[in-house]
Amino acid sequence: MLFDRVGGMDFFVRLVDEFYDGVVTDEVLWPLYPDQSDLVGAKHRLTLFLAQYWGGPTTYMEERGHPKLRLRHMPFHVGPLERDRWLVHMVAAVEAVTEDADVRAELTNYFVPAAEHLRNDTGLPISSRKP
Repeated sequence: MLFDRVGGMDFFVRLVDEFYDGVVTDEVLWPLYPDQSDLVGAKHRLTLFLAQYWGGPTTYMEERGHPKLRLRHMPFHVGPLERDRWLVHMVAAVEAVTEDADVRAELTNYFVPAAEHLRNDTGLPISSRKP
């Protein structure tokens, strides 16, 4: 499991910290955060989600229930620009926290389609949208 290969929770804490270092200065993404004073909470949730997804503890599920990523992101406009800005910061974070090419590829191969999946600007009813 990737969680163990990268050293556990500390890796995901560093990844998310790096990611948010970019997000808080991003003129497209940062305004989407409804409670900008709760960066600690946002970091906590993303860290737990990523750690669980990659084989770590199920704390995210215990605290928040099923991730329901599309549903949780529906209140926010996520179009191509938002997707691309998110990916810029996440890929930069991945590159900052690991030099292992296999780990970088594995993470990126997840993040690219995941970011596309969260787009909600297709103009189609939610039930008709394809991931």
